[in-house]
Amino acid sequence: MNTLEVVILAAGKGTRMYSDTPKVLHKIGGKALIAHVIQSAQDIDARAIHVVVGFGGEQVKQQIHGDNIKWAVQAEQLGTGHAVAQALPQIDQESIVLVLYGDVPLIRHETLRELVKSCNADSLALLTVNSSNPSGLGRIIRNDQQQAVAIVEEKDASSSQKQIKETNSGILAAPAKRLAQWLTALSPKNAQGEYYLTDIIAMAVEDNCTVETLTLDDELEVLGVNNKVQLAQLERHYQRRKSAELLRSGVTLFDPSRIDIRGHLECGKDVEIDINTIFEGTVSLGNNVRIGPNVVIKDSVIGDNTQVFANSHIEESTVANSCSIGPFARLRAGTHLNNSSKIGNFVETKKANIGKGSKVNHLSYVGDAIVGENVNIGAGTIFCNYDGVNKFQTRVHDSVFIGSNSALVAPVQIGKGASIGAGSTVTKDVGENELAVARARQRNIDGWKRPEKK
Repeated sequence: MNTLEVVILAAGKGTRMYSDTPKVLHKIGGKALIAHVIQSAQDIDARAIHVVVGFGGEQVKQQIHGDNIKWAVQAEQLGTGHAVAQALPQIDQESIVLVLYGDVPLIRHETLRELVKSCNADSLALLTVNSSNPSGLGRIIRNDQQQAVAIVEEKDASSSQKQIKETNSGILAAPAKRLAQWLTALSPKNAQGEYYLTDIIAMAVEDNCTVETLTLDDELEVLGVNNKVQLAQLERHYQRRKSAELLRSGVTLFDPSRIDIRGHLECGKDVEIDINTIFEGTVSLGNNVRIGPNVVIKDSVIGDNTQVFANSHIEESTVANSCSIGPFARLRAGTHLNNSSKIGNFVETKKANIGKGSKVNHLSYVGDAIVGENVNIGAGTIFCNYDGVNKFQTRVHDSVFIGSNSALVAPVQIGKGASIGAGSTVTKDVGENELAVARARQRNIDGWKRPEKK
């Protein structure tokens, strides 16, 4: 097989998005539209990926990276044929060229691989789709032998041609040497006054180059995003795909339509995921994990037999086996929970290593801390780690008991087996097995009367 090179057209302004962000940088599944297309191209082992940019090109370049990505600029928007021509000087003339679109994000690499198989030095491969509503799309014209011989754009189509349901996806593969010849011969003599890439189909037929077609029934796989309605439509389609993949792998989804995967989610066996859950970045769930409703997990690892209760947020954290989190817990970046530890309701952690079997049950903040094993941290406890300029660490050793409403002012160490009396503000180290009580003495005033409103 010839070397494969991919051209991705991404020069459009996307005026109907009503946004300062270039259209191809709008996101589906947490990833830019064009990043999805590039991933599909990489998955079929393209030697080079040529991205043709125009409006907002510098923004696109800043956000899209890859060793095999090359850039071309279409300064004037003169049509798809003109856009492809801008990349040709960088392309090996002995290669196969696959043309994709930066705003068609859901094209599957399996489809592209099948399409490219049909292309060689003497054949062009065209991806078509059976459209339920072909309005606005180019129609596939076939001869009496049902061979594709041309594409007619909507504005140039006759009334009978407009009845055709098979439409052009815009995606095609062609031999580079012939493609260069056809692009040179393009003319803007049409209703749009543009150089149509679609005109090369008729040229291929005239040059006795076979036009092979691969036809899809899934219109959304090749739907381009032109406005926020279509963006939302494809987001749901993408999420349905992801949900189906999870279900096929054995994951239990309480409602497949109410889960959002904005990155990569890996699940072990017997995982259960409740409604309105969001997974961002790279997330790994171990075996027998239970995720409650309204949970957000980003770039984190959750170990076997762990349960995350409702409304909890976990970000850039590592959770070991048999842990319990939430409800309404927040694990911020740098949190590490060891086996069988517990983070309860309305608890926030940050850069905290919580030891095996330790518990922070409710209404507490643990930041910049190393907490040993079998530690109990009472309600309302605050690890005071910030003096307004610098952060300091607190070290709590094994089997410590911290009473409710305590404040540990870092840097401070609490020795093994020590106890902190409720309501204490601890500013000095506490030794092993010591009891620290740091609070004002209670005084009861007899005969005191409350103030009265005058």
